[in-house]
Amino acid sequence: MAKQGKNTATAKTAVVKKKSRKSIAKGIIHITATFNNTTVAVTDEMGNVVAWSSAGALKFKGSKKSTPFAAQQAVDDALTKAKEHGLKEVGIKVQGPGSGRETAIKTAGSTEGIRVSYIKDVTPLPHNGCRPPKRRRV
Repeated sequence: MAKQGKNTATAKTAVVKKKSRKSIAKGIIHITATFNNTTVAVTDEMGNVVAWSSAGALKFKGSKKSTPFAAQQAVDDALTKAKEHGLKEVGIKVQGPGSGRETAIKTAGSTEGIRVSYIKDVTPLPHNGCRPPKRRRV
């Protein structure tokens, strides 16, 4: 008598979950340009993230992450992902002092099929700065 193997009908099958596509006409591009990296997040008007990218996520390493070219690539990548959701019109909010600021804005403005309605700088500014160190006693 031959041994019977395990029932192959009960073997697990891979379930592929379909990504949902939102229908978003207007959105906001949040560009954060630091000295070390540039991150881009595309949100709807309520602030829910639709797509994002960064120079580090695009395999730029070290000091190459802070270059204008890396910022340009990050904006291109994020907007390509956002176009799949039907994005047509955007506003741009820029934050930070990084070198990729201007290039990121230019790239977002020149992207085919997306109209820019406004550009706003939302970099936080200190009102009076930090408390100074105590006076030196000699």
